[in-house]
Amino acid sequence: MTREHMTAVIVGHVDHGKSTVIGHLLADTGSLPQGKLEQVRASCESNAKPFEYAFLLDTLKDEQSQGITIDAARCFFKTAKRDYIIIDAPGHVEFLKNMVTGATRADAAILVIDAKQGIRENTKRHGMVLSMIGVTRIIVLVNKMDLVGFSQDVFDSVTSQFKEFLNELAIKPVNFIPVSALYGDNLIKSSSRMPWYQGCPFLAELEQLPAKEEDTQLPFRFPIQDIYKFTENHDDRRIIAGRVETGKIKTGEPVVFYPSLKRSHIRSIEEFNSPARSEAVSGESIGFTLTDELYLTPGEIMTTPSVPPPKTSVQFKANIFWVGHSPLVKDRTYKLKIATAQLPVILVDILRIIDAQDLNSSTLQETVNRYDVATCIFEATRPIAYDLAQDIETLSRFVIVDRFEITGGGIIIEDLMCD
Repeated sequence: MTREHMTAVIVGHVDHGKSTVIGHLLADTGSLPQGKLEQVRASCESNAKPFEYAFLLDTLKDEQSQGITIDAARCFFKTAKRDYIIIDAPGHVEFLKNMVTGATRADAAILVIDAKQGIRENTKRHGMVLSMIGVTRIIVLVNKMDLVGFSQDVFDSVTSQFKEFLNELAIKPVNFIPVSALYGDNLIKSSSRMPWYQGCPFLAELEQLPAKEEDTQLPFRFPIQDIYKFTENHDDRRIIAGRVETGKIKTGEPVVFYPSLKRSHIRSIEEFNSPARSEAVSGESIGFTLTDELYLTPGEIMTTPSVPPPKTSVQFKANIFWVGHSPLVKDRTYKLKIATAQLPVILVDILRIIDAQDLNSSTLQETVNRYDVATCIFEATRPIAYDLAQDIETLSRFVIVDRFEITGGGIIIEDLMCD
């Protein structure tokens, strides 16, 4: 049987304890390699350092010496219900672009807040980034409850303040859970030290989230990654390769490509070293052959004529979060990467810039500076195909590249100048 999969990103202000949350989770679910926990404990003892569950994830030497997570590290664990990938994204302001990169692959998010320190500017910034890239299923963990005497008043205060902030972003969090990652309270089992909390512990709440990765009910979308042509032994197949983002398709079905509008039918579904099959579904990396010889290019989206088509335009409105050292400026060319498409774009207009601290908007700035959140209009050099964030999240997400560096990320919220 095919098991469920879920990818979640864990974010939060630096030192609020997100790596400790996941480290303890891995230890308590028996998901660590044999001897790993003992190895880390022994290493801490030999270096006269107190053991921390965060060290199970922060394996790079410079990360352990500085006590901060620099790169987005992935870890894996299983429950009886599904397989999980947890992306431990950086909390330090200097590494926000790594956090954006991790979050764009997530089905859900876990946001950690230190109960003693409370809500910090970066806490709000992370909430805004999640909103901007379309991740709205958020579990908020109010961590380090042991440092505030497991106080319900402190928990209620943090919850009330952050819930008000998220409401401004049109995000309704799944739940707020009081935890102590250091001692494991309310991570796997309910804590006897917080009897006033009547909700589910963290893992049970995560298990209740419906999986999104393999949603076959959405319209069929297949962004072309590459095209392979074989010539040996009179093999005349031209295989269109990629990943089925949403929906499902069977051999014999008609297909249409965007933005080229070329049409054909599915001749065969190809998978390396596997028997012939008649259906492909979301989440599968696979290949197709067509009944017609078409010239197609990577970046086009294959869909079926029976479902709503993707948007096609050269100009679009987007919410963007900027992390580049140099500001985003009008009339300059940048590289846009969305799904499998890559092409030049120009910033046409800045509609508003939002202050992550108080959500006040400005329409007066002429540039988008580092760590700004903005609504902008971009224009591409040729038509591109995409879906809006409210329709298919994954095909609305994009990144901006400047001088070979990822400098911004966001979601497309409106199509303009449609073809």
